[in-house]
Amino acid sequence: MYERKTLPNLHCGLDLIGEVLYGKWKIRLLWFINEGHLRPSELQRQIPDASRRVLNIQLKELEEHELITKKIYPVVPPKAEYRLTEFGQTLIPVISALGNWGDENEDRLRSVILKRLKSKS
Repeated sequence: MYERKTLPNLHCGLDLIGEVLYGKWKIRLLWFINEGHLRPSELQRQIPDASRRVLNIQLKELEEHELITKKIYPVVPPKAEYRLTEFGQTLIPVISALGNWGDENEDRLRSVILKRLKSKS
């Protein structure tokens, strides 16, 4: 597994939130858990482009940052569920605001993203 060689810069709130939420799928994982998709297989169906391995790594990091909890039920086959912590629930309004901003600026954002992708090829 990757081991960081330098300590992260944690001098302001943006540094801190970047450290906690950095990861392609973390914001979506938090959103979908909030929406009631609690099992790993449900989360995988919501984010089919992500590999199971990457989702598991990012779920573990969210758990380490105390944004979610994982409960493992003692049944066969094993069953696990994720839930937002009280701390994690405080991020939902922020994620919602970001999503709304994205919706309001959808055409412009799509245009600049596609333009950037085309210039790279």
